[in-house]
Amino acid sequence: MSEKLFIFDTTLRDGEQVPGCQLNTVEKIEVARALEALGVDIIEAGFPVSSPGDFNSVREISKAVSLPTICALTRAVKKDIDVAADALSLAKHKRIHTGIGVSTYHIYDKLKSNPEEILERAVEAVKYAKKYVEDVEFYAEDAGRADNEYLARVVEAVIKAGATVVNIPDTTGYCLPIDYGAKIKYLMDNVRGIENAIISTHCHNDLGMATANTLAGIMNGARQAEVTINGIGERAGNTSLEEVVMTLRCHKTINVDTDINSKLLISTSRMVSNLMNMPVQANKAIVGRNAFAHSSGIHQDGVLKNRENYEIIDPKDVGVDESVIALTARSGRAALSYRLGMLGFNLEGKELDEVYEKFLRLADQKKDVRDDDLLYLVGDTAVEKIPSKIKLKYLQILSGTLVPTATVILKMGDNERMATGTGNGPVDAAVTAIKTLINEKFLISEFLIQAMNKGSDDVGRVHVQMRQGERYAHGFSANTDVVRASVEAVIDALNKLNVTEKINK
Repeated sequence: MSEKLFIFDTTLRDGEQVPGCQLNTVEKIEVARALEALGVDIIEAGFPVSSPGDFNSVREISKAVSLPTICALTRAVKKDIDVAADALSLAKHKRIHTGIGVSTYHIYDKLKSNPEEILERAVEAVKYAKKYVEDVEFYAEDAGRADNEYLARVVEAVIKAGATVVNIPDTTGYCLPIDYGAKIKYLMDNVRGIENAIISTHCHNDLGMATANTLAGIMNGARQAEVTINGIGERAGNTSLEEVVMTLRCHKTINVDTDINSKLLISTSRMVSNLMNMPVQANKAIVGRNAFAHSSGIHQDGVLKNRENYEIIDPKDVGVDESVIALTARSGRAALSYRLGMLGFNLEGKELDEVYEKFLRLADQKKDVRDDDLLYLVGDTAVEKIPSKIKLKYLQILSGTLVPTATVILKMGDNERMATGTGNGPVDAAVTAIKTLINEKFLISEFLIQAMNKGSDDVGRVHVQMRQGERYAHGFSANTDVVRASVEAVIDALNKLNVTEKINK
């Protein structure tokens, strides 16, 4: 059985220190609930003494979630600890995270102090926090650049004073993995009483080694990792939660695992990205949009034959429905045939060769080739290929109100059916109305709106990918009214799924 690694998520504290990424209390509660569902063990909710907003956020998060431990950051200052204890008063499980700098840079330049005084202040802070809570974590700031012998003295002293967790931060992202791992091992071998506390990693990504350093720490005895969603954080960011979790799942020989529900990684990543207005880079490991995308013909052919040829993680394990076979000038016949098959075109031999030649000429002119381009290439359109048995006769939207509402009339032959639906937006309301007229369930797995030119009166082109069981269909439409175009694209996909006979009568 694998040993447990505790996941300490600091998205709402260290992650929120990114300029322009601040959240209000309502948004922080939304993230905290997502982290609880994800399965994190500890949520660092804020630095209460820093502002009334941070204090209120810690208090409200303490009320909103019940499973994780709620942690509040402080300096080794009594007032900080008093305020943190007050902010945590309603938490079911509470932790105070206090600490002080231990490198020569921090001791002499930042704190204008000396090693012995810093040691005393560290012990005093832990003892003071212990009066409020049983669970006290001590951070040895800039431990990555600290002398190991002195660091061991500090760690031993704070554990003796009652610290239950000791955090060994690589605050500046300076360490090499071999050095950070050796530092953790030195502490495990030389600190008396270290078995009475959990050693934690907290690595920054200034040199791009935060995840590697964290794993080196884990492999040498650390059993808590301090991480953020998408690796966001001060300067170049923190260790990425999703990278640590999935590395441990891939490398089972490390014999350490977490309680994280990895199928929620993508949805949580996107929530944090949207709320913080911080896009995830396309090539970001695990959660980037290209993490499971293949454009090289050689790779595409290999993936289509056996996913494991080029993927070490099953996309479904992190919340992605399937790998993406991106059509570009580097794609081969196998990828083109696969995508055409998804659209209902099973081309072989000379017929496929002819379309492939057209495809290559088009791909040289465009960055990527989409499904509507493929319909054009095969000399067909969705309307010509499949008769539109379901047609949109009437659409009325009431938006800008408290609850967006849509009324839809669908026509099939001589029959007309009307339904009204509500949703979190006009398109969602219209789709809800359509679903009441369709007995068979369907899921919109991709939704894209593109402007065809420029200006507020521009035509919007809408592409939807719809899933019904194991079947997929793509719908397209274009209109200056993007809501109408969206509804028409959904109906286009329904026609391709041949759900006509499923309409209630």
